[in-house]
Amino acid sequence: MKKWISLFLLALAVTTASYRALSADAPATTTAPYLLPGAPTFDLSISQFREKFNADNPTLALNEFRSIGGSRDQLNLTRAATKINENLYASTALERGTLKIKSMQVTWLPIQGPEKKAARDKALEYMAAIIRTFTPALTKPQSLQKLQKLLTLGKGKHYYAAAEGAIRYVVADNGEKGLTFAVEPIKLALSEALESNNK
Repeated sequence: MKKWISLFLLALAVTTASYRALSADAPATTTAPYLLPGAPTFDLSISQFREKFNADNPTLALNEFRSIGGSRDQLNLTRAATKINENLYASTALERGTLKIKSMQVTWLPIQGPEKKAARDKALEYMAAIIRTFTPALTKPQSLQKLQKLLTLGKGKHYYAAAEGAIRYVVADNGEKGLTFAVEPIKLALSEALESNNK
């Protein structure tokens, strides 16, 4: 159990650090977007998400998420995680009080040897299923295609983000140290031109 907690905290630290790392194109930022005051949430609590995910993906079950302490962000959010297998974890940042999702993450810790491809394929299945949970109009092949595109664009980058509609997809590729894929809500705002036309 201690090993699992240590590995998860390492993966969480890598993900948070990845948000802080700058890519050549990224503007300077010191905080992950979901940690900012007023950051949006999905209209889905962690319990509702897990129930929907497990119903839609019976071969990819998620166990109950457990709260993780020790975060300096405890006033704004609750962190929780679940172990899928020895090298795959799901974690989330939740709005304190409502437990609505601010960020849903899947982290794969690569393994060496003959099981590496099967382990990676399983991780990709979970990541694509997360996409489908938040974008139910996508089919399984479409979600896998979207994931492959995002992973290709984010390959070797400590932080890569792409927005589509009200969703931000984040890839944190730390090579042999791990790969994290996250889905987060974005606050949509009208452009100033549209706002002035509405007056």
